[in-house]
Amino acid sequence: MRVIAKKALVQFYTEHSDAKTALEDWFERTEDAEWKMFAHIKKTFHSVDSVGNNRYVFNIKGNRFRLVALVLFKNKMVYIRFVGTHQEYERIQDIKNI
Repeated sequence: MRVIAKKALVQFYTEHSDAKTALEDWFERTEDAEWKMFAHIKKTFHSVDSVGNNRYVFNIKGNRFRLVALVLFKNKMVYIRFVGTHQEYERIQDIKNI
């Protein structure tokens, strides 16, 4: 898969250094993946949830952080839409359109 907006990860772990290893791991595993459906994402990341509208929520570092990505299987693209703390994630009002 091709991950778009890695800059969002770097900006986040620059402020939250304890997230760096986990986010870099997520990035590498996602770039190496060839997902064709949600079940394939689930095999790579067991705790991922689908929240609708092609958005998927990934628990990062034991659910301390959250990452929301738009996954377009046909195009093999993953767009990072949000990366933040669990508390910041909880404040998102319309996750399906983030």
